[in-house]
Amino acid sequence: MAKLSLFERRRRRVRTALKAHSGTRPRLSIHRSGKHIYAQVIDDERGHTVAAASTLDKDVRGKAGSNAAAAAEVGKRVAAAATKAGVTKVVFDRGGFLFHGRVKALADAAREGGLEF
Repeated sequence: MAKLSLFERRRRRVRTALKAHSGTRPRLSIHRSGKHIYAQVIDDERGHTVAAASTLDKDVRGKAGSNAAAAAEVGKRVAAAATKAGVTKVVFDRGGFLFHGRVKALADAAREGGLEF
């Protein structure tokens, strides 16, 4: 019970910080589950996904699971897809997840791939 409430408090805190950039930049949103990690670049003004990548993609699925290397691969892929779509500056929405481990690996790889946040 306490763990979920802390997660929700972090999520609200992150969302409040994101409102400062609402409308100016797309949002790089991530979700981390026990087995997979998902990332998508969302244009909130138009309400659609610009680019997406996850460990469920065919090229990544067999090689990696829920580790930092897989998260880094997803970060590279989402950065490449976003750059191809013309997006270079984003706001990082980590949800309620701590910026550590797989989340940090994905963010660092996305930065190396050309996204600025």
